[in-house]
Amino acid sequence: MKEESLDFNIDFSKNQGMVPVVVQDAQSRDVLMLAYANQEALDLTLSSGYAHYYSRSRNQLWKKGETSGHLQEIVEIRVDCDLDTLLYLVRQTGPACHTNRFSCFYRRVLKGKFEFI
Repeated sequence: MKEESLDFNIDFSKNQGMVPVVVQDAQSRDVLMLAYANQEALDLTLSSGYAHYYSRSRNQLWKKGETSGHLQEIVEIRVDCDLDTLLYLVRQTGPACHTNRFSCFYRRVLKGKFEFI
């Protein structure tokens, strides 16, 4: 397999200057949440070692857990083949979801209805 350069250019051009970030627990591999990052949020994440995102509803940067204490320490960052989606593998402190559940994905669709898991 050909090794790629360590320099990378994430493609922020497709979604109003942001990319989706899938967040996964590094140990359990549970998907915790989906958020968005712009270049500044990614830079803060890389420099601090903790997940930062861009809130589309509040139009501002935010550090996950800044007010709740439910921080996401970065273990690894992966990028998809199109360079337009990130995967953060994190050590989650406390719940990831604002509903106080470990994951935002706590409901499954079963026969057209939600079932809590």
